[in-house]
Amino acid sequence: MAEPTTRTLETAGATLRYDVRPGTGTDPRPLLLIGSPMDATGFTTLASHFADRTVVTYDPRGVGRSETAEGAPVEILPEEHADDLARLIDDLAAGPVDVFASSGGAVNALALVARRPELVHTLVAHEPPAAGLVPDGTEALAACADVHATYLRDGWGAGMAKFISLVGHQGPIPADWAGLPVPPPETFGLPAGDDGRRDDPLLGRNMRGCTSYDPDVEALRAAATRIVVAAGEESRNEFPARAAAALADRLGTPLAVFPSHHGGFLGGEFGQQGAPEEFAKTLRTVLEA
Repeated sequence: MAEPTTRTLETAGATLRYDVRPGTGTDPRPLLLIGSPMDATGFTTLASHFADRTVVTYDPRGVGRSETAEGAPVEILPEEHADDLARLIDDLAAGPVDVFASSGGAVNALALVARRPELVHTLVAHEPPAAGLVPDGTEALAACADVHATYLRDGWGAGMAKFISLVGHQGPIPADWAGLPVPPPETFGLPAGDDGRRDDPLLGRNMRGCTSYDPDVEALRAAATRIVVAAGEESRNEFPARAAAALADRLGTPLAVFPSHHGGFLGGEFGQQGAPEEFAKTLRTVLEA
């Protein structure tokens, strides 16, 4: 696969950096891979399976190489990410793109399509963790708020331990989830101490805005964009996958089942292993359908 070229883009309140990998094939439509708050490095393996297509990855505002302006609010909303994505696609000047978006990236991509559907030909939205979509939405949103509050109170290790426990929870979130015992950070190989920082992209900047986003289902139904909502076969009973199933039901479309779990496209990035080859084959099939 060709080496990526990095470009810089000034947007409202942020400086974004994104990478373009030219494809060897004839398909002129770029494939944009989106995660949030994951940076572009998380898509290294998945991008390698699409060497025939021009692949674009980027660091969302406040993550990796993309900075927010001095004095900008700490917490970031999906609508801001959607505006960034619209500017990025416009900057490509290549017409509508295909998008694979996972987790918080899927939430941001849904916000983009609701606002600017002409920019996206096909969106594959993989496990968007929008709490309002699931029947236990009130409890799920309260649990997400508790993760954020734990981080602010006790630091990164304690916040991440709660986050890991939440995303791995099977089935509906109980109303008393915040009071349930959670393994200590050391159980997950996390530091027990508090380094004093409160600007973590996941726990501090995107947690509440992402999970509280309410997708505009009517706008999504009306969009010319082809929307495919997807979930991992191993994570079907977890919150983000349950939200995906609920969204597919509201849109009146079948849920696409992808191999592996929430990070099924990962090939060792961040110490996590999915089934990237099988995942990429499924994604290609969905995009070409």
